[in-house]
Amino acid sequence: MSEEPSPGPVVDAAFFRRWLVAAAAVIDREADQLTELDSPIGDADHGANMRRGFTAARGAIEKEPPETPGDVLAQTGRHLISTVGGASGPLYGTLLRKAGKALGDSAQVTPEQLRDALKAGVDGVAQLGGAAPGDKTMLDALVPAVEALSFALDKGAGLIDALAAARIAAQEGALATVPLQARKGRASYLGERSIGHQDPGATSSALLLGVLADTAEQSAAGGTG
Repeated sequence: MSEEPSPGPVVDAAFFRRWLVAAAAVIDREADQLTELDSPIGDADHGANMRRGFTAARGAIEKEPPETPGDVLAQTGRHLISTVGGASGPLYGTLLRKAGKALGDSAQVTPEQLRDALKAGVDGVAQLGGAAPGDKTMLDALVPAVEALSFALDKGAGLIDALAAARIAAQEGALATVPLQARKGRASYLGERSIGHQDPGATSSALLLGVLADTAEQSAAGGTG
């Protein structure tokens, strides 16, 4: 008989604030790589834009910490919209604002609520950008990640293992954009010349989901909520 999943971390406002701080650090560290990926198929500014947006969001959240998980995500989304240039600001802003709205006023979030919130955010991104998996966009990382998260939870996995599965799916999804021809966004203007390049938006999405999985693991290990 399979073992019961171990109790996961408490997913509250503090959890998402830790995620944001860690996400800003990872984006800062990987900004040059994101810009390098963006150079041949975009405007060579994805890394710099994401760094600026997450740094601003982190500063605002640290100055006036929101009290609920939904507020952390919604406020972060608003800051990204106002500070990230290009298409990334509205898309990432929509992702987090929709997810935050789906969480409502809950002080703590269950794994299933987190899954549903992420799905609502991803659906918002798809609607805003008019894209689908296979179009060589951030959805190529986000959609398989949410599917993997949902599958793992449905099979009885705890949050840590479910987010670990989502992280792997997002990373694989980002790598799978290399042979694709872009059908949406700036890269689509290049036609077949977009083939052979990894999508920067899918890559940054995979980074953020990886940080979410790391935050869950570290929160549980540290015994903090």
